[in-house]
Amino acid sequence: MSGLPVEARAVRAVFFDVDFTLIYPGPTFQGEGYARFCAQHGIEVDPGRFAEAVRAASSILNDEQEHVYDAEIFVRYTGRIIEEMGGAGPRVGDCARVMYDEWAACQHFFLYDDVTPMLRELVARDVKVGLISNSHRSLASFEQHFDLRGLIAGAVSSHEHGYLKPHRSIFDAALTLLDVRAEESLMVGDSLAHDIEGARRAGMRGVLVQRSTETPLRADTAEVPVIRDLSELTAYL
Repeated sequence: MSGLPVEARAVRAVFFDVDFTLIYPGPTFQGEGYARFCAQHGIEVDPGRFAEAVRAASSILNDEQEHVYDAEIFVRYTGRIIEEMGGAGPRVGDCARVMYDEWAACQHFFLYDDVTPMLRELVARDVKVGLISNSHRSLASFEQHFDLRGLIAGAVSSHEHGYLKPHRSIFDAALTLLDVRAEESLMVGDSLAHDIEGARRAGMRGVLVQRSTETPLRADTAEVPVIRDLSELTAYL
């Protein structure tokens, strides 16, 4: 296989983003859940404004230039969502910090149905599976909670590594951990800017996951494949 061009080489490792690629939040982190957290802090919000609030707050994550992991980035992001939902007052920051801490708890999340079958297929193909996550969630606990033990060869979280995707160092660390070369590796995630472009700058290929059927499949670049379901990954191995 070594004589093949880079784009045709067999994939030896597939790395996955975690949040919104492998798992999704349950009611705790939807509009009604935000309202319950806020009520505990004496803050009133409108759950119906949740979706728009998330869109308004996204710039806080997208505009982070240094990509150094800092919990305060995510606390500000959560606080902005609360404010966009109508919340106000001195306890918004306290509520946002509690919610940031709770985000790390696996019981608030669900595994997408296509995840376990795809990971099992990759392992059966002798393809290493890695995780690269911007979350502060324990990835060891993640594997245990969702019964993925034996399927994950290695995991790197930005909380432990110190840098957020798309910083190149976190991708290099993951490649070193799994002992694979960038050109033999594939990154799968739901963020073009954080997951895919970061991986491509490290020499990896990328596949963008867009699970929502409400928007047309697009990656703003013809060079990036886009899929709805992880079962479609087999076409890129």
